[in-house]
Amino acid sequence: MTNPEFTSNRDNFCYRHPDRQSFVLCQRCMRTICPECQTQGPVGVICPECMKAQRKAESPAQRRARRAWGRGPVAMAGRGGRPIVTYVLLAITTAIGLLQLLPGVGAQITSALLFNAVYLYPDLSGFPFEPWRLLTSVFVHGGILHLGLNMLALWMLGQTLEPMLGRGRYLALYLISGLGGSVAVALMAPGTSTVGASGALFGMMAALLIIGRHIGANVTGILVVLAINFAYGFIVSGIAWQAHLGGLIVGALIALIYINTKRRDQRTWQIVLLSVLTVLVLGVAVAGNWILA
Repeated sequence: MTNPEFTSNRDNFCYRHPDRQSFVLCQRCMRTICPECQTQGPVGVICPECMKAQRKAESPAQRRARRAWGRGPVAMAGRGGRPIVTYVLLAITTAIGLLQLLPGVGAQITSALLFNAVYLYPDLSGFPFEPWRLLTSVFVHGGILHLGLNMLALWMLGQTLEPMLGRGRYLALYLISGLGGSVAVALMAPGTSTVGASGALFGMMAALLIIGRHIGANVTGILVVLAINFAYGFIVSGIAWQAHLGGLIVGALIALIYINTKRRDQRTWQIVLLSVLTVLVLGVAVAGNWILA
């Protein structure tokens, strides 16, 4: 495209490199920028001048988080700019929750995915051995209100944690915390059937609290929310507070692993420690077979 009308329009060229043709605009100032000047943002790209202004506008806590976790203020939004894992978890859990509302089918889905210690200790119960229920129970809920509140919490926490941790670490936190919640129910309330993502969510809250404290952020708000939700499990009947406690403990341990292995050259150690923690959690579940006997 070299016609005079095109070349005379400076909007068709990078404002920092007038000789470079481009059709990409900075999402903030809407000026044309070439590939060399583009930094991936939450939606679209950002030019160097807007990036500089964004860094100046960061709070002290945001700057400490960027330095501590090795991510720029824009890169913290994750590759592609969206908390994809959070959206996928929301979609899967919501789809299962809606299927649970269907007459007949819903009851079968709930029965097939809920967790109860009887499915973990067949020698004691006579039920079939179905250990996968430790995790599948995280994706089923006890009604539309239960589902809605948990998904709202997941969306709110995921917007902060996934960009900070990255997709892999974030998913590991969610699943292992959920696993910890189920194991705690098996040990402390072996006859209780449980559903819901509460264990995973409490693990996320614990991680956000510990990581936030580590980078010097004001964690008073999340501490209050965590305390209220934990106390609520004791006040209202029918809530498996054991899952909250298990998820809380495991989420806190995962956060400590992340804090102490956040450098790129420590990635192998991070994976090893997460694997060891998962094995220990499962080992506690297996030991329950003798503890409860």
